[in-house]
Amino acid sequence: MKNTATTTALPLPLTCFELSLSEGIAHLVLNRPQALNAMNPAFWRELDAVLTQLHQSGEARVLVISSTGKHFCAGMALESFTGDISMDDESPEGRAAIFDLLTDMQATFTKLETLRMPVIAAIQGGCIGGAVDMVTACCLRYASADAFFCIQEINIGMVADVGTLQRLPKLLPMALVKELAYTGRRLSAQRALGYGLVNEVCDSAASTLAAAMACAREIAAKPPVAIWGSKQAIDYARDHSVEDSLRQMGWLQGAIWSNRHVRESVLALKDKRVAEFPDLPPLRGFKDLP
Repeated sequence: MKNTATTTALPLPLTCFELSLSEGIAHLVLNRPQALNAMNPAFWRELDAVLTQLHQSGEARVLVISSTGKHFCAGMALESFTGDISMDDESPEGRAAIFDLLTDMQATFTKLETLRMPVIAAIQGGCIGGAVDMVTACCLRYASADAFFCIQEINIGMVADVGTLQRLPKLLPMALVKELAYTGRRLSAQRALGYGLVNEVCDSAASTLAAAMACAREIAAKPPVAIWGSKQAIDYARDHSVEDSLRQMGWLQGAIWSNRHVRESVLALKDKRVAEFPDLPPLRGFKDLP
């Protein structure tokens, strides 16, 4: 695997995150611990821009999202419900605009699912409200022993609306999802592990990040196009029948099969060395052309 730069160009400075890129692993860190990493308007702008850049550049082979401070993320910041972006329920026109606002927010988290690489969340402390929306769109979740998950929206008089109620039933038993959604109770890391929501529970935030990074290094060592294909197939199978998914798998495999990658993988195993695979190419659309 070829080395990559430790930083990557972004369309704007980051105030809510820190981003680094090394050895094919992009590491995005929520970095407002004094505000419990709550999702303010800048959070949405910056996350969307980062995910778009990573998707288009092809520099990274896996994305790890971690956080700072006591809690992973406290969900939506209170100021998100006031001022210029407050939701207008006084007229049908205002209520109709809520649909478009939510569609835009939902699209940002959906980018985690459609990203050309796996996304791993390393979660410590509280994963609350909108943070559950975010991590359920990730591929893998590692949690510290003190981590917990909470559908906080019901506790503040609203329905979770940015992905939790759509993705969590794919990850947890329906009765448990309803319990969490109706009561706003906390789901502990150990209970989440038992139900399969998280891949591993670690002693501390540091060991949680270490476990996520270890997994990321394993993923980054595999052929990026085969990882891309695996993500495509798994997400498609989640939402379609076995018959349809098998048909899609045939088309997918026919599109990305590489004798060279298979030979390189086998020879690397035989020679006990690190295999070499090309990165995914940068994406350029017509709007990017001069």
